[in-house]
Amino acid sequence: MAIQMQGKRLTKALILSALLFAGHAKAQVHETSKKYEAPTDPAVQTKLTHWQDLKFGLFMHWGTYSQWGVVESWSICPEDEGWTQRKGPYSATYNGYKQAYENLQKSFNPVRFNPEKWVAAAKNAGMKYVVFTTKHHDGFAMFDTKQSDYKITDSKSPFATNPRANVTKEIFNAFRKENFMIGAYFSKPDWHSPDYWWPYFPPKDRNVNYDPAKYPERWNKFKDFTYNQIQELMTGYGSVDILWLDGGWVRPKATIDTAIDWQRGIKFNQDIDMPKIAAMARKHQPGLIVVDRTVPGQYENYTTPEQQVPNKPEGFPWESCITMGNSWSYVPGDHYKSTHDIVQLLVKIVSRGGNLLMNIGPGPDGDWDPEAYKRLAGIGAWMKINGEGIYNSQAIAPYSENNVFYTQAKNKSAVYAYVLGDKEDVKLPATLEFKISDPKKVKKVSLLGSSQKIQWQQQGGAVKVTVPSSLRDGSGLKQAATFKLAYN
Repeated sequence: MAIQMQGKRLTKALILSALLFAGHAKAQVHETSKKYEAPTDPAVQTKLTHWQDLKFGLFMHWGTYSQWGVVESWSICPEDEGWTQRKGPYSATYNGYKQAYENLQKSFNPVRFNPEKWVAAAKNAGMKYVVFTTKHHDGFAMFDTKQSDYKITDSKSPFATNPRANVTKEIFNAFRKENFMIGAYFSKPDWHSPDYWWPYFPPKDRNVNYDPAKYPERWNKFKDFTYNQIQELMTGYGSVDILWLDGGWVRPKATIDTAIDWQRGIKFNQDIDMPKIAAMARKHQPGLIVVDRTVPGQYENYTTPEQQVPNKPEGFPWESCITMGNSWSYVPGDHYKSTHDIVQLLVKIVSRGGNLLMNIGPGPDGDWDPEAYKRLAGIGAWMKINGEGIYNSQAIAPYSENNVFYTQAKNKSAVYAYVLGDKEDVKLPATLEFKISDPKKVKKVSLLGSSQKIQWQQQGGAVKVTVPSSLRDGSGLKQAATFKLAYN
């Protein structure tokens, strides 16, 4: 997927260390955030504000790579990194592997594809928007593009005869019917296109394999190809709210930040004319949020820290994109984060004013791992009790203290104090202190999910809560308990 973590298969320990507000994780995220440029179009501003209120979205990486259960696209990238390693019977030679990889088009047949099943599970979990990979770096289109035959709807693909073969359209339509915001992930680089990786030269790394300045006609053909594919998505797939562009090495050379390791490898100017693309896209989709990730400026309407949680509010719109398992794409037997860990991730992200985009990789049969459905059901049970402090909320100082994380209702009517449990069942202490900025405004304290009256008092610049013994011994609350400090 990825710019920052680049499709790595992270171990659970590494994921946890990356997510617990690790200071070393800040560098790549914040290098671009310093240059954030707020959109000036009122329609974009309105949609962006609405998106910020939703807090919780579904991400899906899905393509022919799911059939082998390998990393999305990166195994055909000739870079010697851990996540790009080739495996299996075709791995001995690069060309042999790439040919076999591209032949997956001829056998990819996800006959269990049923987007309504995904919608039901995501809606029950409290998710409010979806971002789907219409095309990843390998160039295989999960939509009916007219620019290439490397697509799921081509006659070489067995699924092409299925009435739901245009899976992007089917997914967008199904989620839109349930009022989800719709996001189209699109990879700017295309490793299948002869105008990006020109067959005259071998590919050297993730970047274009020729100098666009030396061969402008070929680069212009690639620019047109990219423009036309995005135009297809903006005109033939209903209303789209977010254009989520990945592959940040395709960028104007002037925007390269040499302080960031992966950007130092960009040798050529790979400008695809984002002003022209964005103008076209917004002509067809007024108010469209454009996320040209890691490229600071007017087309990065929100930033996207990957597998990371910033340790403080950013001061602008942002979204942590994080895998539910260890991998972005489907891997047999992947380890899925517990409901406990996911709920607490969501609380931590929202307390900093961000959104969580949680990724699930569909399998080659067209369905999710049963474990993904179990996690979503668990999250949904928690959200039904505690969601009022998640949606339409804002960050409020002190943001967190020890295992307590705060949010504030957007209308400033209440503060929510989330007490994170060490284990699945939350064990509450006899007393709690909530050191919020304006304790004198508090008129009532309640515990979401409980009808018991909560005793409290203002004391030393804090709200001190006395927890009834019955709630300490067995509240029945899971993952995190929420105290509502109402101002009226």
